[in-house]
Amino acid sequence: MQNSLFDMEERTVNSIFSPQSYTGVYGFHKYWGKKPIESISYFIQNYTEKGDVILDPFLGSGFICEESLKQDRKFIGIDINPFSIEHTTFLLNLPNYNEYADAINEIKKNIQDEINSSYCMADNNIASHYLWENEKLIKVWLKAKNGRSRIEVEPSDFDIEILNKYEDYKIKYIRNIKFFTNSRINTKPSLSLYDIFTKRALRNIELLINEINKYPEILRRALLITLTSSSGQMSNMVFAITNRGKTKNEKNEKIEVGSWVIGYWRPSLHFEINVWNCFEGKANKLIKVLKEKKTSNYKIYNKINALLENCNGCFLDNNNCIDAIRNIPDSSIQLICTDPPHSDRIPYLELSEMWNAILNKDVCFENEIIVSNAKERKKNKDLYFHDMSLFIKECNRILKEDGIFVLYFNARDKESWKFLKLLHEYTTLEFTGAFPMEYSAKSVVQDNRVGGLKQDYVLVMKHKHSKKINNSYFYNIPGWTEELPVKEMEVIYG
Repeated sequence: MQNSLFDMEERTVNSIFSPQSYTGVYGFHKYWGKKPIESISYFIQNYTEKGDVILDPFLGSGFICEESLKQDRKFIGIDINPFSIEHTTFLLNLPNYNEYADAINEIKKNIQDEINSSYCMADNNIASHYLWENEKLIKVWLKAKNGRSRIEVEPSDFDIEILNKYEDYKIKYIRNIKFFTNSRINTKPSLSLYDIFTKRALRNIELLINEINKYPEILRRALLITLTSSSGQMSNMVFAITNRGKTKNEKNEKIEVGSWVIGYWRPSLHFEINVWNCFEGKANKLIKVLKEKKTSNYKIYNKINALLENCNGCFLDNNNCIDAIRNIPDSSIQLICTDPPHSDRIPYLELSEMWNAILNKDVCFENEIIVSNAKERKKNKDLYFHDMSLFIKECNRILKEDGIFVLYFNARDKESWKFLKLLHEYTTLEFTGAFPMEYSAKSVVQDNRVGGLKQDYVLVMKHKHSKKINNSYFYNIPGWTEELPVKEMEVIYG
């Protein structure tokens, strides 16, 4: 059984520069806020002891939480994204393999036929894919009875009739979605779930939600995470791949199925995929993972003080990190290790809106610390500087005298680095050094702009008066420098 995400007993500092890709349960969901765990593991191992408290104020995918708990540290995780808290809680309380497999089989027995009836063809076969060009259905695919090949047919009047049955469908369990005018991710306020999914798909997704909600908490959460994980492939954002091989002067007119990666683009040539097939495919992957992995069950407290008074466990807070940190006692955190929004690089909260809507979780966009391309949000760089400044001040207050503050960050412009001026102006923290960190292999793109950044800097800070920290562990890190790592950081010193 895997005892930690990456076994720290066998890791060296050189592992930081050859990060493993996320597999198994860690690669199950497409949530984008994943960074290599090797460097985090290194700091947990060398700068904390059992029973110490680790804080991540921008929790993201939650991998650092599980890694901390596996190493017998206490953990506080904060994130304004409800999905982040749900995903982390899922990792900490994985369902029993048999119970999850039984639930999938029970759901299959109860509603597979009802879902498939919406994809039924005139000959009673069940369609697997529908190929759309803009608003016109141009092909219907079904699986061949033998082998992996597919059968492609022209849509019939019967196919159109089935589709039209759901034209008046109104969502019942999924909350209304909220988008802003953000060309970066192709959203606008008028965009709705009916643009992202066909009404047939929404009806079938809600059939799944209705069944899932019948299960107890741990199973229900795992089933909903499975649904959100498969929801992108259920949408109108699955593009059709054409002309593959054309760069090799090979003519190939075969159309292949792409995938949803990031953003809310609805390509003119796209697929609608059988919802049950998407859900069952993801569920089977998790069943395989659960069969090979020991079920986890970590203690999650509902109050910070309850965590601090006990020997182990964690506290997770779906909140603005500044407000949440204000509830943490002075000098109580040994390690702050976090990856905040890097100015305007990736709008994770806006990107997660589809999943939060499916989970029926409300989102507080107003309190997010970010620079957003959505002008109506008024999240500009001045406000980002103000919020990050407050964040740095609060971290200074709660960090122990011999504590370490590890910040993952990178940005192209000087303005985005400006908040670090506070280190020497208003806090007792000082910049100790930094090293570059490449993103893990096979991770989802970290920046979807052309020429996106390929690495972060791991910035290490500590209290100026600290005399207990062994700096030799820093010197062993390849690429470690006590100099400012990029020219943009010169703004710290004017």
